[in-house]
Amino acid sequence: MRLIDAHIRLLNSGSSVFQTSDASALLGIGNAHASKVLNRLAASGYLTRLGRGRWGFAGRIDRFALPAYLTAPFPSYVSLQSALHHYGMISQIPSVLYAVSIARTRIYSTSLGVVSVHHIDPSFFFGHRAVGTGPGKIASPEKALIDFLYLSPARTRLFRALPELELPRDFKVAEARRIISRISSVRRRNHVSRRFEEILKDCGKG
Repeated sequence: MRLIDAHIRLLNSGSSVFQTSDASALLGIGNAHASKVLNRLAASGYLTRLGRGRWGFAGRIDRFALPAYLTAPFPSYVSLQSALHHYGMISQIPSVLYAVSIARTRIYSTSLGVVSVHHIDPSFFFGHRAVGTGPGKIASPEKALIDFLYLSPARTRLFRALPELELPRDFKVAEARRIISRISSVRRRNHVSRRFEEILKDCGKG
């Protein structure tokens, strides 16, 4: 099968992201052959490889949905510096897209950009909403800030210090405190609570 024919068929399927097995069925070829075709299309810039056996069309993938595609079948959502910048709480533009997930911590380098995924306990995976097109989700302003503080004790230095922070007028302090109360580890909950109260004082909300 010619690459151009395979590309047209995949485009006409209307799918943004698909598995090798999907392409195999659509193109009427075996999985091994389909994998070779998809690799050649990716090498030519027609497709983006999103992980083992997962592919997509760059122009059809919403930026906020990228973490969810990369960590599937585990869920994830955009948070941390990326969400804080999205809400205008920090002015510094992150060089990568930050997300949290119940999947393991990992950095993904794709043709669509670098995605930095950070593990949180499944019990703390909440406080997000749908955004953009596809499966993309983003933390609320309160959850994005608490996620950052939650990860601050981690070995990485990415979350040791916040860039200059401005809390929006509609920031819900009570909601942030409620989120903190759901941290299962007492030690981490106390650490996050202490840092959050310091932030409130610095922002004139203490």
